[in-house]
Amino acid sequence: MFLFSKLVWVFGQPLSLAFLFVVLALAAGIVGWRKTSLSSSAITGLILFVTLYTTVGNYLLQGLEDRFAKPQDPESLRCMIVLGGAFENEVNTARHGIELNAGGDRFIEALRLAQKYPAARILISGGDGSISGIYEGDAVISARFFPLFGVPKERLVEETTSRTTFENAANTRELLAAQGLSNCLLVTSGYHMPRSVGIFRKLGIDVVPWPTDYRTDGRERLGLDFTQPSRNSQNLATAIREWFGLVGYYIAGRTSELYPG
Repeated sequence: MFLFSKLVWVFGQPLSLAFLFVVLALAAGIVGWRKTSLSSSAITGLILFVTLYTTVGNYLLQGLEDRFAKPQDPESLRCMIVLGGAFENEVNTARHGIELNAGGDRFIEALRLAQKYPAARILISGGDGSISGIYEGDAVISARFFPLFGVPKERLVEETTSRTTFENAANTRELLAAQGLSNCLLVTSGYHMPRSVGIFRKLGIDVVPWPTDYRTDGRERLGLDFTQPSRNSQNLATAIREWFGLVGYYIAGRTSELYPG
């Protein structure tokens, strides 16, 4: 399942699809299939235009982000679960640093909460999600990250083996039981929260959704946008990948509903 999901995404993301249709157009042109070549070229142009120059990705991502609202800070906090996906694992493994990626707000928010609630335990769930499996995961890197800001390593519970969101939840359930923890905040990116909550609910783990790492301003509308094609492309890819996960996990029976909210 893990390898299959990786391969599906390699070939299923918008720019990969555009490349595949370019190859098909060239091959069809070589063998004289003019209509197939023209159709493939047109599909390539359409994919690239929607990906680069429209707000479709931002709009889809906004819908995911708005599914769960962030509550007010609680009066007290006993524990939080922070899902991995926030560190540049390849870079950190090579340079032994703490380089954050676009999802770094997950750990910035966790650090804020950890400093505000000094008695709270912090369960970091995240191993190496690469196909090779040779890099440090987020849980390992977090053991270097938090102490730099005055949060002692003793407060951390490290789950170092998960590669997917389902494994995050399954492995976390065992650690929560062992540590006697329950009803923790679930800290992850806003767009990732529906799938995460669906999986945790399916496994009978009570959590309080705590979205962070927002990529949209909450006022996105469908339309054209020629000003930032790289952002449009990235947001569309992120939204499509998340919907792949929602649909795939629902079909596999790993989430409680198709679009948890």
